[in-house]
Amino acid sequence: MQTDQHLSPRSSGRRQLTIILLMAAFSLGGSYLLFFSVQSGSGWGTTNNGAFVDPAVTVDQLGWETDDQQRLGTSGQWWLWTVASQCADKCVQALQKLRAAHILLNREAKRVRRGITTQADFEVPEDQPDLQRIMTSADQMAEGIYIVDPNGNLVFSYPIDINPKLLLADLKRLLKVSQIG
Repeated sequence: MQTDQHLSPRSSGRRQLTIILLMAAFSLGGSYLLFFSVQSGSGWGTTNNGAFVDPAVTVDQLGWETDDQQRLGTSGQWWLWTVASQCADKCVQALQKLRAAHILLNREAKRVRRGITTQADFEVPEDQPDLQRIMTSADQMAEGIYIVDPNGNLVFSYPIDINPKLLLADLKRLLKVSQIG
């Protein structure tokens, strides 16, 4: 009877030690699996719809100016900036969609301004009264729509024919987490 009592705690201790070692092995194996899956990029992605502007560019580097040759900073606001070599049908449609998206921002709309850079003879349509004409000294900007933060950094770029709902989702997320502008 003494041997049965003596063996029972010993086998119980071995069982606990085995469980502890298995838990450690699974934890270590899981951490290695997570590390290498993140490193390879498989199964992980970003939540934004636009492409990050890379390399980083600021409006100061681009030399933003208004029609009357005044330097234009971001004035502590976010910008939806449209760049088009020729503002034809596709560009005008994009401006209309961006205006609708701007209106859908509701109370956050006052934090965002809209601007356009295009050919010199372009006249701002009457249905776009809040659209600011922007000229730049740099010609390297690709055609598209850009989100510019209040510090003057270009954040995301989109094709000119982007679904405005996708752009609006990114902009709302940025406005929500932003402590500036």
